[in-house]
Formats: sequence, structure tokens, C-alpha cells
Amino acid sequence: MSVWDECASQPQAVATLQRAVAGSVPGSAEAQAFTNSWLITGPAGSGRSTCAYAFAAALLCPNGGCGDCNTCTQVKSRSHPDLDAVVTDTVVLSIETARSLVGRASRSPTHANYRVIVVEDADRMIERTSNALLKAIEEPVDTTVWVLCAPSVADLLPTIRSRVRVVPLGTPSVDAVADLLVHRHGVDRDTALRAAAESQSHVGMASRLVTTPEAWQRRDASLQGILGMRSTGEAVRKAGALVALAEADGKAAADAKHEHERLATYRSLGLNPDEAVPRQLRSVFRDLEDQQKKRARRATLDGVDRILTDIQSVWRDVLMLQVDAPVALVNEAIRGEIAAAAGRMSAEHSIANIEAVQQARTRLMANVPPVLVLEALLLTFVAEFD
Repeated sequence: MSVWDECASQPQAVATLQRAVAGSVPGSAEAQAFTNSWLITGPAGSGRSTCAYAFAAALLCPNGGCGDCNTCTQVKSRSHPDLDAVVTDTVVLSIETARSLVGRASRSPTHANYRVIVVEDADRMIERTSNALLKAIEEPVDTTVWVLCAPSVADLLPTIRSRVRVVPLGTPSVDAVADLLVHRHGVDRDTALRAAAESQSHVGMASRLVTTPEAWQRRDASLQGILGMRSTGEAVRKAGALVALAEADGKAAADAKHEHERLATYRSLGLNPDEAVPRQLRSVFRDLEDQQKKRARRATLDGVDRILTDIQSVWRDVLMLQVDAPVALVNEAIRGEIAAAAGRMSAEHSIANIEAVQQARTRLMANVPPVLVLEALLLTFVAEFD
């Protein structure tokens, strides 16, 4: 099993990265295909980080990414000594993190021929953070490879994007995502197809749906009643319920990680989890709690954004029926409700509602409280019946 198997839905990107791996070997005829600074772009769920870590494994593995050796296993668990994996759990990637990366980028690899630095959410870098990385990316150490991930080239400053080689990813097909779910999680084909469709080919979300029944239940609950609200009261109550669902979803995803971090902190300080923390060490736990609170806020915002994506998919389905488009519905499980909504309103109304969802997403990015964002959106839907 190769490390590239997980990226099967992105053949062009895989071919580009495989040529780069071949070119990384001194004296290779493919030397022009290799560079030390990369940017992998693509829509949410397209597999940006999956491709980034496959590339990292292939560069570090003595067999070019066999998928079975100790090196590939360590990269998969993010524990390889020559891999630096940066995952942004908060709203922005801090300048302290960037400065730390610059320091690590100057070190020589200890086991492999390269040190690989993967920054999963490079689009979350503010300007001063990007500037802190600029020189390291522009003039990298020969043995250091930078792999940045972002939704699009436009999400990074021109000074950064002009110094990286871009590998664009497309949205994988529903069938390709379903194949991956069957291969990765062993689920039946029908369940995999439904998850792939309802996640709109978002690999990570589709995987969560088939492995976490509660996540699927929360998705179904978030869409319940969206097409049938008739009053302001219903809209306000639904907005509150949606925020609660987003918080529950984020909490479910974060709780295990938070507890693991807490226990690891106790161990690192030589303490037992059931003993009192000495006064001089309490600041360590306060810093940990602050970081976890920031992560919880990010998780809630991500949860609300997923809900907006799901709501938009419902109105998209309504519009597709109204214009008799020969495409599959995203939400086939609620076709009856979608058909009823399509019959009682115009296509213009559906388009307006889709645009309202996009406006809600813009407000969310502008730090408007999620409950206010959702109330305004749902009141727009109610207005269709006034």
C-alpha cells in the first residue's frame, strides 16, 4: 500500500508530487521538478493535508513512500523527527508559531535527507505572521522542504505565493470519495455514497459521518424544519438550536484531545492527575486552558460554517428541482421535503436564499456572533411566507 493511495482522487496532483520526489534525489533527471517551497490549494475536503503528508512521507521514506515502513507510519502519526506538522486549532496562526518554525527550518534532518514542514492552514496567517516566514520560504535551507496548504492562492500574501510552486486540487467526485470511504473504513457502498453526497465530497466530513453516528444525527437535526419555518419565533428558536448543535459538535471533537493534553501536561511536570497543582506550576495549566478555550471557539465557528454549507446544499437541491437540472440531489434522503418546497416558491426565491447563506458566511468571518448570523439568515427564509 503506497502513501499515495489516499490521494487517488487527485491524479494530476499526485503525478506532480511524485515527479518532485523523484527529482529530490541528487543527480536525478527530474531535478527541475523539485523545489523546496510548495503550496497545495483546493476547496474544503479536497484532501490538501492528505496530499501534503503523502508528499512528506514520500520525501522521508527510503522507498519513496511505500506506506508500510516505520518512516511512513511515523509520518502518518505525525511523530517523525524530521517532520514538523502545524495544525491551527485557533482562528489565526500566531506569529510565535511562525518564529518557532523558522528556527526549526534551519536545523539539519536527523534521519532522512530532508526536514519537511507542513503548515495545514496557511490561509490563517495574518500579515505579520506571513512576513516572519517569508525569508525562510524564499531562501530555504537545501535540506528543508516547506509544504503550505490553503483553499486558494489568493488566501496568501503575494510575497508568499510568488515564492512557492502551486499544486492545485479539484473537488473529488462522489464516487471517488465513496471508494475511499469503503477502502479506509470498510463501510458498505450505499452508506459511503450517501456520506460522500451529503458531505459534498468533503473527505474529512464524509469520514466523520460514517465513523461517528452522532455527527450524522446532528447534521439531520440541523436541517430539520429549515424548509418549513413560518414565524419569527420559529426562526429564533431554530437559530439557538443550531448554535447549540455546533457547540456540541465542536465539544465532541475536542473533548478527547483536551483530556489527552491535560494528562500529558501532568506527566511532563511529574505530577499525578489526582494531586493538587503547586502554585508555581498553575500558570502552565492556565495557559493550557486559554489555548483550549480558543480552540473551542474555533470549533464552534467551524461547526456553524458546516451547518451553513448543509443549509446551502438544501436550497441548491430545491433550485435543481425547480429548473429540472439533470443532476443528483445532495440530500436525497429528504427529497420529499425538497420537492414540496420547490413547488411552493419560485426559483428566484431559492437563488435569493442561497445568496443569503453566502452573506451569512461573510458575516461569520467578520466576527458577528453566530447566533445573530443564524437568526438573520433564518428570518430571511421566513420572509418568503410573509
